[in-house]
Amino acid sequence: MYLSLCVVSLGIATFFWMLGARLVMPFACLEIVAVGIAFAMYGRHAADGERISLQGSRLVVELETAGKLERAEFDRSRVRVEPKTGDRSLITLSAQGRSVEVGRYVRPELRPALASEIRMALRAV
Repeated sequence: MYLSLCVVSLGIATFFWMLGARLVMPFACLEIVAVGIAFAMYGRHAADGERISLQGSRLVVELETAGKLERAEFDRSRVRVEPKTGDRSLITLSAQGRSVEVGRYVRPELRPALASEIRMALRAV
């Protein structure tokens, strides 16, 4: 897709360059570079996300940001879920001296519902 955009842009710029509009080509090249940088930045963060799962007696939280995976495991019986219902900030999961914040990709008004679901899942046997 990006290659076809480059071909079209450079084709139009070449046409106008041949007609004598010499400044079209540098701006077309600048456009191609800017769009390329935007695609690269988007591609780097396209797979960002959070995965929260219960695996036996462990709560596993995986945070992926720009291709970097951060994994935290907690004993399910010791996990604290904060903030309390009604607060729109990120949700902090903590236990055994470690903590991790989740809920970045959830709308702020839905974070209390996520915190409640995590609490219910932790209590279920």
